[in-house]
Amino acid sequence: MKKPNGTFNIMFAGVGGQGLMLLSSILGKAAVDTGLKVMTGEQHGLSQRQGSIYVHFRVGNPISPLIPYGKADMMIAMEATEALRYIEYLKEDGVVIMSNRIMPSVNETEQVALDKEKQTKYLTVEEIEKQIRKVTKNVILLDSLELAIQAGNARTENSVLIGATAACKDFPIPAEEVRKAVLALVPPKTVKANSKAFDLGREAGSTCLGT
Repeated sequence: MKKPNGTFNIMFAGVGGQGLMLLSSILGKAAVDTGLKVMTGEQHGLSQRQGSIYVHFRVGNPISPLIPYGKADMMIAMEATEALRYIEYLKEDGVVIMSNRIMPSVNETEQVALDKEKQTKYLTVEEIEKQIRKVTKNVILLDSLELAIQAGNARTENSVLIGATAACKDFPIPAEEVRKAVLALVPPKTVKANSKAFDLGREAGSTCLGT
Protein backbone atom coordinates (compact mmCIF):
# COMPACT_ATOMS: atom_id res chain seq x y z
CA MET A 1 0.00 0.00 0.00
CA LYS A 2 1.17 3.49 -0.79
CA LYS A 3 -1.03 5.40 1.67
CA PRO A 4 0.95 7.20 4.41
CA ASN A 5 -1.30 5.83 7.15
CA GLY A 6 -1.39 2.34 5.65
CA THR A 7 -5.13 2.43 4.91
CA PHE A 8 -6.74 1.78 1.53
CA ASN A 9 -10.32 3.01 1.23
CA ILE A 10 -12.95 1.62 -1.14
CA MET A 11 -16.50 2.88 -1.62
CA PHE A 12 -18.92 0.26 -2.95
CA ALA A 13 -22.13 1.53 -4.54
CA GLY A 14 -25.05 -0.19 -6.16
CA VAL A 15 -28.74 -0.97 -6.16
CA GLY A 16 -30.48 -3.33 -3.78
CA GLY A 17 -30.57 -6.89 -5.06
CA GLN A 18 -27.36 -6.70 -7.12
CA GLY A 19 -25.25 -8.58 -4.59
CA LEU A 20 -23.17 -5.71 -3.29
CA MET A 21 -22.78 -7.35 0.12
CA LEU A 22 -21.34 -10.49 -1.50
CA LEU A 23 -18.79 -8.34 -3.31
CA SER A 24 -17.79 -6.72 -0.01
CA SER A 25 -17.61 -10.11 1.71
CA ILE A 26 -15.31 -11.51 -0.96
CA LEU A 27 -12.81 -8.67 -0.69
CA GLY A 28 -13.11 -8.77 3.09
CA LYS A 29 -12.23 -12.47 3.18
CA ALA A 30 -9.32 -11.95 0.78
CA ALA A 31 -7.97 -9.14 2.96
CA VAL A 32 -8.27 -11.09 6.21
CA ASP A 33 -6.70 -14.19 4.63
CA THR A 34 -3.79 -11.97 3.60
CA GLY A 35 -3.39 -10.77 7.19
CA LEU A 36 -4.87 -7.30 6.73
CA LYS A 37 -7.28 -5.60 9.08
CA VAL A 38 -10.68 -4.70 7.63
CA MET A 39 -13.42 -2.36 8.81
CA THR A 40 -16.71 -1.77 7.00
CA GLY A 41 -19.74 0.46 7.33
CA GLU A 42 -22.80 -0.80 5.50
CA GLN A 43 -26.16 0.60 4.52
CA HIS A 44 -28.53 -2.14 3.53
CA GLY A 45 -32.10 -3.27 4.03
CA LEU A 46 -33.18 -1.97 0.62
CA SER A 47 -32.30 -5.15 -1.23
CA GLN A 48 -35.94 -5.92 -1.98
CA ARG A 49 -36.76 -2.38 -3.06
CA GLN A 50 -34.08 -1.63 -5.66
CA GLY A 51 -32.97 1.25 -3.47
CA SER A 52 -29.55 2.86 -3.30
CA ILE A 53 -27.06 0.96 -1.15
CA TYR A 54 -23.40 1.46 -0.30
CA VAL A 55 -20.54 0.00 1.72
CA HIS A 56 -17.57 1.80 3.22
CA PHE A 57 -14.65 -0.65 3.03
CA ARG A 58 -11.33 0.15 4.72
CA VAL A 59 -8.37 -2.21 4.72
CA GLY A 60 -4.93 -1.94 6.30
CA ASN A 61 -4.89 0.21 9.41
CA PRO A 62 -8.32 1.88 9.70
CA ILE A 63 -9.38 3.64 12.89
CA SER A 64 -13.07 3.92 11.99
CA PRO A 65 -15.41 2.17 9.54
CA LEU A 66 -16.51 5.28 7.64
CA ILE A 67 -14.55 6.89 4.83
CA PRO A 68 -14.36 10.69 5.03
CA TYR A 69 -15.47 12.70 2.01
CA GLY A 70 -12.73 12.91 -0.60
CA LYS A 71 -10.66 10.07 0.88
CA ALA A 72 -11.73 6.96 -1.03
CA ASP A 73 -8.88 5.56 -3.12
CA MET A 74 -11.31 3.57 -5.19
CA MET A 75 -15.00 3.27 -5.97
CA ILE A 76 -16.59 0.07 -7.22
CA ALA A 77 -20.06 0.69 -8.63
CA MET A 78 -22.39 -2.03 -9.84
CA GLU A 79 -24.72 0.60 -11.31
CA ALA A 80 -23.52 3.74 -13.10
CA THR A 81 -25.92 6.23 -11.51
CA GLU A 82 -24.83 5.12 -8.05
CA ALA A 83 -21.21 5.92 -8.92
CA LEU A 84 -22.25 9.49 -9.57
CA ARG A 85 -24.40 9.61 -6.42
CA TYR A 86 -21.43 8.86 -4.15
CA ILE A 87 -18.63 10.50 -6.13
CA GLU A 88 -17.98 13.02 -3.35
CA TYR A 89 -16.27 10.25 -1.39
CA LEU A 90 -13.61 9.70 -4.07
CA LYS A 91 -10.27 11.43 -3.76
CA GLU A 92 -8.99 13.47 -6.68
CA ASP A 93 -7.68 11.08 -9.35
CA GLY A 94 -8.94 8.05 -7.45
CA VAL A 95 -9.99 4.96 -9.41
CA VAL A 96 -13.61 4.30 -10.42
CA ILE A 97 -14.54 0.81 -11.56
CA MET A 98 -18.13 0.80 -12.69
CA SER A 99 -20.63 -1.16 -14.69
CA ASN A 100 -22.29 0.57 -17.61
CA ARG A 101 -25.61 -0.76 -16.34
CA ILE A 102 -28.26 1.87 -15.51
CA MET A 103 -31.35 1.03 -13.45
CA PRO A 104 -33.50 4.19 -13.36
CA SER A 105 -35.02 5.07 -10.00
CA VAL A 106 -38.77 5.24 -9.49
CA ASN A 107 -38.60 9.04 -9.36
CA GLU A 108 -36.74 9.26 -12.64
CA THR A 109 -39.10 6.83 -14.33
CA GLU A 110 -42.08 8.82 -13.06
CA GLN A 111 -40.69 12.08 -14.46
CA VAL A 112 -40.15 10.52 -17.88
CA ALA A 113 -43.56 8.83 -17.90
CA LEU A 114 -45.48 11.96 -16.88
CA ASP A 115 -43.76 14.26 -19.37
CA LYS A 116 -46.46 14.62 -22.00
CA GLU A 117 -44.13 16.70 -24.16
CA LYS A 118 -41.56 13.89 -24.15
CA GLN A 119 -38.74 16.33 -23.33
CA THR A 120 -37.50 14.52 -20.22
CA LYS A 121 -34.88 11.88 -20.98
CA TYR A 122 -33.20 9.23 -18.89
CA LEU A 123 -29.67 9.96 -17.75
CA THR A 124 -27.20 8.18 -20.03
CA VAL A 125 -24.01 6.37 -19.10
CA GLU A 126 -22.09 8.79 -21.34
CA GLU A 127 -23.39 11.75 -19.32
CA ILE A 128 -22.50 9.99 -16.07
CA GLU A 129 -18.97 9.19 -17.23
CA LYS A 130 -18.46 12.79 -18.35
CA GLN A 131 -19.32 14.06 -14.87
CA ILE A 132 -17.14 11.49 -13.13
CA ARG A 133 -14.17 12.38 -15.32
CA LYS A 134 -14.30 15.88 -13.86
CA VAL A 135 -13.10 14.26 -10.63
CA THR A 136 -10.77 11.59 -12.01
CA LYS A 137 -9.38 10.38 -15.32
CA ASN A 138 -9.00 6.86 -13.90
CA VAL A 139 -12.33 5.38 -14.93
CA ILE A 140 -12.82 1.74 -15.86
CA LEU A 141 -16.22 1.43 -17.52
CA LEU A 142 -17.21 -2.19 -18.04
CA ASP A 143 -20.05 -3.93 -19.78
CA SER A 144 -20.15 -6.25 -16.81
CA LEU A 145 -23.31 -8.04 -17.91
CA GLU A 146 -21.88 -8.88 -21.33
CA LEU A 147 -18.66 -10.15 -19.77
CA ALA A 148 -20.67 -12.21 -17.28
CA ILE A 149 -22.63 -13.74 -20.14
CA GLN A 150 -19.36 -14.55 -21.89
CA ALA A 151 -18.27 -16.31 -18.71
CA GLY A 152 -21.32 -18.53 -18.92
CA ASN A 153 -23.53 -17.05 -16.20
CA ALA A 154 -25.20 -13.64 -16.28
CA ARG A 155 -25.17 -13.57 -12.47
CA THR A 156 -21.37 -13.36 -12.26
CA GLU A 157 -21.14 -9.58 -12.71
CA ASN A 158 -19.69 -9.32 -9.20
CA SER A 159 -16.74 -11.44 -10.21
CA VAL A 160 -16.19 -9.35 -13.33
CA LEU A 161 -15.92 -6.18 -11.23
CA ILE A 162 -13.74 -7.88 -8.63
CA GLY A 163 -11.40 -9.07 -11.36
CA ALA A 164 -11.04 -5.53 -12.69
CA THR A 165 -10.37 -4.33 -9.15
CA ALA A 166 -7.62 -6.88 -8.61
CA ALA A 167 -5.96 -5.70 -11.84
CA CYS A 168 -5.20 -2.25 -10.41
CA LYS A 169 -1.50 -1.98 -9.65
CA ASP A 170 -1.94 -0.22 -6.29
CA PHE A 171 -4.62 -2.58 -5.00
CA PRO A 172 -3.36 -3.88 -1.64
CA ILE A 173 -4.70 -7.44 -1.81
CA PRO A 174 -2.90 -9.95 -4.09
CA ALA A 175 -4.99 -10.95 -7.08
CA GLU A 176 -4.70 -14.67 -6.41
CA GLU A 177 -5.97 -14.20 -2.85
CA VAL A 178 -8.94 -12.35 -4.27
CA ARG A 179 -9.57 -15.19 -6.71
CA LYS A 180 -9.47 -17.74 -3.88
CA ALA A 181 -12.02 -15.73 -1.92
CA VAL A 182 -14.31 -15.51 -4.96
CA LEU A 183 -14.26 -19.25 -5.49
CA ALA A 184 -14.73 -19.93 -1.77
CA LEU A 185 -17.84 -17.79 -1.38
CA VAL A 186 -19.81 -18.25 -4.60
CA PRO A 187 -22.23 -21.21 -4.96
CA PRO A 188 -20.27 -24.39 -5.82
CA LYS A 189 -22.09 -24.95 -9.09
CA THR A 190 -21.02 -21.50 -10.33
CA VAL A 191 -17.30 -21.79 -9.54
CA LYS A 192 -16.22 -22.33 -13.15
CA ALA A 193 -18.27 -19.40 -14.48
CA ASN A 194 -17.12 -17.10 -11.67
CA SER A 195 -13.49 -18.03 -12.27
CA LYS A 196 -13.81 -17.12 -15.95
CA ALA A 197 -15.71 -13.92 -15.07
CA PHE A 198 -12.89 -12.92 -12.72
CA ASP A 199 -10.33 -13.46 -15.50
CA LEU A 200 -12.37 -11.47 -18.02
CA GLY A 201 -12.76 -8.60 -15.56
CA ARG A 202 -9.07 -8.67 -14.70
CA GLU A 203 -8.14 -8.55 -18.38
CA ALA A 204 -10.54 -5.67 -19.03
CA GLY A 205 -9.25 -3.75 -16.01
CA SER A 206 -5.64 -4.18 -17.07
CA THR A 207 -6.42 -2.95 -20.56
CA CYS A 208 -8.31 0.11 -19.34
CA LEU A 209 -5.63 1.29 -16.90
CA GLY A 210 -2.64 0.04 -18.83
CA THR A 211 -1.39 -2.04 -15.88
